[in-house]
Amino acid sequence: MTLRRALLAATLLAGFALPALAQKSADTLRVVERSTVTNVDPYYNSLRAGLILAHQTFDGLVYRDPDGFVIKPALATAWRQIDDVTIEFDLRRGVRFHNGDPFTAEDVVYTLNLVSNPESKVATPANYSWIREAEKVDDFTVRLHLKAPFPAALQYLAFVTPIYPKAYRERVGAEGFSRAPVGTGPYRIVRVDQAKQVDLERWDGYYEGAPKPRPAIGRIQIRYVPDAATEMTELLAGRADWIWNFNPDQFERIRQHPRLTAQQQETMRIAYLSIDAAGRTGEGNPLTKQKVRQAIWHAIDRETIARQLVRGGSRVPAAPCYPTQFGCDQEAAVVYAYDPAKAKQLLAEAGYPDGFETELVSYIQPTQWTAAVQSYLQAVGIRARVSQLQVQAAIQRSWAGTTPLYMGSWGSYSINDVSAIMPNWMGRGASDDYSRDPDIHRWLEEGGSTNDTEKRLAAYRNVIRRATEQAYWLPLFTYVSYYAHTRDLEFTPYPDEMPRWYRSKWN
Repeated sequence: MTLRRALLAATLLAGFALPALAQKSADTLRVVERSTVTNVDPYYNSLRAGLILAHQTFDGLVYRDPDGFVIKPALATAWRQIDDVTIEFDLRRGVRFHNGDPFTAEDVVYTLNLVSNPESKVATPANYSWIREAEKVDDFTVRLHLKAPFPAALQYLAFVTPIYPKAYRERVGAEGFSRAPVGTGPYRIVRVDQAKQVDLERWDGYYEGAPKPRPAIGRIQIRYVPDAATEMTELLAGRADWIWNFNPDQFERIRQHPRLTAQQQETMRIAYLSIDAAGRTGEGNPLTKQKVRQAIWHAIDRETIARQLVRGGSRVPAAPCYPTQFGCDQEAAVVYAYDPAKAKQLLAEAGYPDGFETELVSYIQPTQWTAAVQSYLQAVGIRARVSQLQVQAAIQRSWAGTTPLYMGSWGSYSINDVSAIMPNWMGRGASDDYSRDPDIHRWLEEGGSTNDTEKRLAAYRNVIRRATEQAYWLPLFTYVSYYAHTRDLEFTPYPDEMPRWYRSKWN
């Protein structure tokens, strides 16, 4: 053990009293993250860190309250369903962007038509592929035309559709906007040092009647570091006030620290194992055989991983979605119990009595979660070589079709509808689709393009049944977010995995 690690261990175990260095006196919340935001434009970063940043600094037409998931007015004060494929919005008057420009229908139309255009190459086009066109009725009225009925439209508008300032973005261009973005949210971005640091400042011009409160904390400094060890070092040394998603082993120790506190909250994020059933990684791939995939499902003791490694109330979903999401019928799933003997039998029946070698690509932290999956596979004869990559590198490999087994996580952008998860992994044209099942493509399109609740549920049940029968995409466990912060900070975690610093305050 190095001297530094020994000192850190002593600090945690003995509660050694470091000086209270929180920046309460400077009214600056210092956040340290290891998930780097390479582009602060919210439409060109698919990572959770980018979504969190956008949530503090931008607003959408509507807002979803974390208490009960109720949709409330934001930049739109009211809305009407004109017909199955048309929603009309009344826009809020008197709102100004952070640069002083007035907010009008021009900004809404510009934003929605831009991000729904495939040529814009946004990071997650599936989030906007349901939009046909936005139309200006007058300066404060907009009609949104859908390609087909899309009952989850307001959820997407609330969580992943912030509004651009048209005049400013056209003037500075996409590159200029990524260096100095402008929104209408409770904080404004005042410094961008790409991949290193982003500084926020309370926007004193935040509009009256907003669903988000005006922040109590004046400034937020977000620094990006390379790994979890550095995060913890910064917290313990008094150079950070807030971190999250650290190793659960450290939870109780942090709670006992005299200067810090720790919280935990199960979230909508699911860890998964994508399996190359479609043979995208080349001919002769054993994973294209159903019995091999079923063997993998039987081989991994997901309940033990959730209970002993993830902890904090982590669960194992039966279906490839989060249980509260609309359409996530757990009863429709085929259930695979942990049964290594059955796994070995299925491998032998598939023609692999001695197992086989393959690659397991992962970006998951802590790495012992991936190691546990690797160990369970090894025990039945599947010798998986782990390639541990940074998030963006792993995503690029998945999109390129070069990941036989791919372990990642998905938070559904916190949208409580299965349209935010299953189409991303099994939908027609999805970059991460490693099953390429035409029936699943059809059912997903049926479920996502009707307002008939029963038809939606029936279509999604078909997807869940087929996906689990064929053992395409294995849900491993739900994530539990672990938060550590100075005791000087009042912070509330929520199941949608969205830190709301604008709701925080100093004690």
